[in-house]
Amino acid sequence: MTNENIEKHNTNDKPPEENKKPTPKRLGPLQIIGSVLAAMIGIQTENNRERDFTSGQIGNYIFVGIIVVIIFIFSLIALVDNILEEAGM
Repeated sequence: MTNENIEKHNTNDKPPEENKKPTPKRLGPLQIIGSVLAAMIGIQTENNRERDFTSGQIGNYIFVGIIVVIIFIFSLIALVDNILEEAGM
């Protein structure tokens, strides 16, 4: 076989590794909770934000965000109620 035939024969090979995009890993519950908490207080890193947008599902973040906000609101209500009770009001 000549070099031309070999080159034509190898055209069906897999593309080089450089052209393949890595498959996004699925995020665990703790990573999602950590990302939501970090985003809520504004300390999310650029790498984590990129990871969240590429491998996370929006529904998971919305669900966790709503739960965290509800917990935050009830915690504030309990704290204020406790402070007012201690103050005798």
